[in-house]
Amino acid sequence: MPVHQESQAPQPSQATTSDDEISLIDLAKLLVRRWKAMAGIFTAVVLMALAYALLQTPTYTYTSIYQVAERGTGQPFESPASLVARTQSLYLGTATRELMAAEGVDVLGFETQVSHPDNTEIVKISSTAPEALAERVEAHHRLLLDRIVEGQQTRVERRRQALESQLANVENTLAHSSDGASERIASTLSRKFTLEAELEGLTPGETGQAAVQSLKQQGTSRALIFALGVVLGGMLAVMGVFLLHFVSLVRESLNEDAG
Repeated sequence: MPVHQESQAPQPSQATTSDDEISLIDLAKLLVRRWKAMAGIFTAVVLMALAYALLQTPTYTYTSIYQVAERGTGQPFESPASLVARTQSLYLGTATRELMAAEGVDVLGFETQVSHPDNTEIVKISSTAPEALAERVEAHHRLLLDRIVEGQQTRVERRRQALESQLANVENTLAHSSDGASERIASTLSRKFTLEAELEGLTPGETGQAAVQSLKQQGTSRALIFALGVVLGGMLAVMGVFLLHFVSLVRESLNEDAG
């Protein structure tokens, strides 16, 4: 019986390389052919970056320092953190509204922060603003410093009066003490010396500096903006050439389909 051999189906041909694949050489040729487009895009981006850098308003940080009042023991009369909290809640808003009314503006054009550097007995007031607003920043800081100084002076004076009153009572007690009460006299004398030391060492707070401008400009420098513009211009120039080439291929394909 004859054996019939089954005819095998033809194997599918392997996929050939697509015609639209592009090599590195083709990419280089494309960039060379469209160098005018690249140059135009690059120049436009760099010029925009340069214009932005030149038109950018220089900003600086303005800093004021207040040294907190001290007790006779060398300790702060009140904690700097407490003074910062009072300044933020009571003085900052009032000073801001007063200055806006005086300047006739709705906003100051800058923000003011009040802080307490760690391990110090000072209160720091800082604002970052354009150089054109330097006088306004100084006026704002002066208003805040005046209120801080006034508030601390009031508290220091109250403490001074209380110490003087206590000292007068102690001296009066000593003047009317009998010689036999030696133990009581010693305690009273000790109390007197303590009050005198605290009264003598009571030091009012003082302004260390007012709205001093930083040496360096804040924010992004003009040189960095220009450098970033050059880098971005190069990237967009290459991407723009590829996009233009893609658009031209799509247009040619549409024209062929329409034909």
